[in-house]
Amino acid sequence: MPLDAVCLQAIVEELRPQVLGLRIDKVQQPAKDQVILLLRGKRLLLNAGANAPRIQLTEQLRDNPAEPPMFCMLLRKHLTGAKIAALQQPLLERMVRLELEITDDFGRPGKRTLVLEAMGRRSNLILLDGEDRVIDCLRRVDAEMSAQRQILPGLYYDPPAPTGRLPVTEETEEGFRAALKTANPERQLDAFLLDTYFGISPLTARELAFRSAGETDRRIFELDTAAENALWRELGQYITIIKENNFTPFCLRRDGKPAEFSCLPIAQYGAAMEQVEYESFSKLLDDFYEAREQQERVRQRGADLVKTAAGSRDRLRRKLALQEKDYAETQNRDQLRICGDLITSNLYRMERGQSKLTCENFYEADCPSVTIALDPLLTPQQNAAKYYKRYTKAKTAERYLKEQMEIARRDLTYFESVLEEIAEAETEQDFIDIRNELKDAGFLRRQGKGKKELKRTARPREFCTSTGFRVLVGRNNRQNDKLTLKDADHRDLWFHTQKIHGSHVILCTEGRTVDDDTLVEAAQIAAYYSQARESGNVPVDYTQVKYVKKPAGARPGMVIYPTYQTVNVTPDAALVKKLQKK
Repeated sequence: MPLDAVCLQAIVEELRPQVLGLRIDKVQQPAKDQVILLLRGKRLLLNAGANAPRIQLTEQLRDNPAEPPMFCMLLRKHLTGAKIAALQQPLLERMVRLELEITDDFGRPGKRTLVLEAMGRRSNLILLDGEDRVIDCLRRVDAEMSAQRQILPGLYYDPPAPTGRLPVTEETEEGFRAALKTANPERQLDAFLLDTYFGISPLTARELAFRSAGETDRRIFELDTAAENALWRELGQYITIIKENNFTPFCLRRDGKPAEFSCLPIAQYGAAMEQVEYESFSKLLDDFYEAREQQERVRQRGADLVKTAAGSRDRLRRKLALQEKDYAETQNRDQLRICGDLITSNLYRMERGQSKLTCENFYEADCPSVTIALDPLLTPQQNAAKYYKRYTKAKTAERYLKEQMEIARRDLTYFESVLEEIAEAETEQDFIDIRNELKDAGFLRRQGKGKKELKRTARPREFCTSTGFRVLVGRNNRQNDKLTLKDADHRDLWFHTQKIHGSHVILCTEGRTVDDDTLVEAAQIAAYYSQARESGNVPVDYTQVKYVKKPAGARPGMVIYPTYQTVNVTPDAALVKKLQKK
């Protein structure tokens, strides 16, 4: 769900005591819609994306591009060293103003304002000078885009126009009853609340209707006096919560995945959703948007990789299906040889021009009668030779198809692993490494000089078990090979999901004895970074690194291990995050 004004107010109230007075040490822009202000160990995220506009403190580490965008450079010029003097939100507006105190190049004090407009597809991040004049913004809005409100460098900042609806915090019981009386009786309660009041989200409107009438789609004409009183009571309590800033962060999960969030308990879904209370809104937003941002990164940065890998995988599947069909036909080749033998043994009974031969099949018991199709344009000897030729061709084809099917299955497994890598890619360097891997394998064309790429090498994901053992997880196939076959000690333990695509996981033992709890934790990490992440009771094989070998000519990431043991685990996302080293 998009961030509504009341949830934004709750976040601002939570952030204000944590960030006021802090100075901005660094400015980062990891994505085109995201800016992070580093405040003495705290990371303040301002997201102006259409699908996830928000402000929060974040613990998630985001990778920065090789070259910072122009807007990031501008913010660094104006905001590095600035102190946050105020954090303000206009009444029930989806916007936040960060008032900043700066010192210019000549040592003179000054002011800057960073405005976050969290308004869906119209979201924006705007830098203002001391007179509220626009220095620059993330998305420039000219007269062609909006005749009413332009946001361009040099113009004075003009706040969004009011909607004309009454702010919900200014409503009284008399005004509420009068509005309800004059409303269209066919309107649903939630639609009436949304149309009448400013500051109520669709989720909250449905919740107020549910609490007062027992249904989310109850219509106004269906209300009796008790239900009308209940609706005002619920609305009044909601107004009190807003005025007193008495908010509690709640996340609603469907099948274990975040689906909604709110600043008050939500009862309308009943048992269909699990309601989880969080200690802070920032923590809630980190968890809520983590998977969505991951999908967005894959969509933006890995679209060509997904297209290449998925297209190659689908072609291989079709090719393999045809090969298997042809291979099945070769298994009946003995019948072709038998037909040739029967024609040869019955030449004395045949004449040129026959379209079929009916004779006894002496290869079977009781010599049953069999009919063999003939080409009337060929002699009997030529028909026999034709069947022998088809038999020899099928015999050769069997050997060839067997080899080709083995190659196709190997490549199919490889592309499945690449797609899994793309789905788990977190940083820009991850996508660069996967792209280079596909180029080296010949599946992507090498182009001339283009965008500058990151020069640093991505490190494996690193974890620390509860007992202090170090665990390393490969990010892609080439890193899996390097981690397992070059970097790991021969005494270390290697983990991988059984017959399921996933990352190579190394438990660094340093010669120490590993207890069962540590084995289980390492196995859970291996199961989490695999295609079985959402499954339960996942089999994970483990063995010493010295037993893991790479066959000659195998694709990146493909290994064999003749000696191993297996442990069944259920991936636990909370445990994996807890063990991961920041």
